[in-house]
Amino acid sequence: MATQLLSTKKQIILQEGTVIPAHPLALTANRELDEAYQRQLTQYYLASGAGGIAVGVHSTQFAIRNPQVNLYEKVLALAAEEIAKSGKQDSFISVAGICGDTPQAVREAELAVRYGYDLGLLSMGGLQDKTEEEILDRTRAVAAIMPVFGFYLQPSVGGRIFSYDFWLQFANIENVLAIKAAPFNRYQTLDMVRAVCHSKRNNEITLYTGNDDNIVADLLTTYQFEIEGKTVSKRFQGGLLGHWAVWTEAAVRLFEEIKQCRDSGYIGAAELLTKGVAVTDMNASIFDPSHGFHGCIPGIHEVLKRQGLLQGIWCLDPDEDLSPGQAEEITRVCQAYPYLTDDNFVQSFLASKK
Repeated sequence: MATQLLSTKKQIILQEGTVIPAHPLALTANRELDEAYQRQLTQYYLASGAGGIAVGVHSTQFAIRNPQVNLYEKVLALAAEEIAKSGKQDSFISVAGICGDTPQAVREAELAVRYGYDLGLLSMGGLQDKTEEEILDRTRAVAAIMPVFGFYLQPSVGGRIFSYDFWLQFANIENVLAIKAAPFNRYQTLDMVRAVCHSKRNNEITLYTGNDDNIVADLLTTYQFEIEGKTVSKRFQGGLLGHWAVWTEAAVRLFEEIKQCRDSGYIGAAELLTKGVAVTDMNASIFDPSHGFHGCIPGIHEVLKRQGLLQGIWCLDPDEDLSPGQAEEITRVCQAYPYLTDDNFVQSFLASKK
């Protein structure tokens, strides 16, 4: 199989930065795929103004790969069909989640290419027994098939901490085009960004925030390092976020504000940082950090259910449910920050489907 490359148009979209929601999984009460609602979710993200979606990722539930579930290919296919029907396939970035050891990751990358996906979001989860060099070899194997979107996944949901040297070598791999930072930790985020800046490919790597606890501040921050007598600057151009799976149209509006702020010499940055605290408060209600992120995926589902975008909050794992008090927290933040929700947009969207 020849190595897939990203089109010039999509490279520009990726590099300039955009909103990429992490796509959830719509299930029936019997915990089987609800195809109509799955398609509707993709249509919602397309309509919201997002610049792409990520499918088969943490928010889609890693258990879709279990043999008894076997939904990975199906969810890739459904989203690809909806993107094609929208007529936006030339300007909408499709990202496929890639998991597992090297043989599995290669199979998933080949499948993603077959369904027309642009990049593979390469999860580092579940690889605790592998050395950093083995994980780099795995990355090279996937990058030989399709463009790679790196993923620094936080340890609390299956990721691990990587060294500065790991990220330096990772960034130097050809066909790695972007990295999502989601360690939910400023020190580890800094390690990765510093490594990318020192990489010989620093101009070819685009950074996306996955730090759902620090979205606005990440997008407003410029990192600078003195390297061989020159100042190298880097910032998070966009976001690939589970948080953006909900209230997506509002996220697009907020992202436009952030871009205008960056382009205008940071006029309005103070107000945006205050708004960023509200975003983090909203995220805490959904992601449930007070219970070790137990209710993270059900929290996303709860918001979508309230808006009519899902029928229920069911997950593949019956034990995965809202934590005590989480529903009340979601109600609180919706009432406190209505300007960060998109209820009116969703109502209009659903009305247009009837």
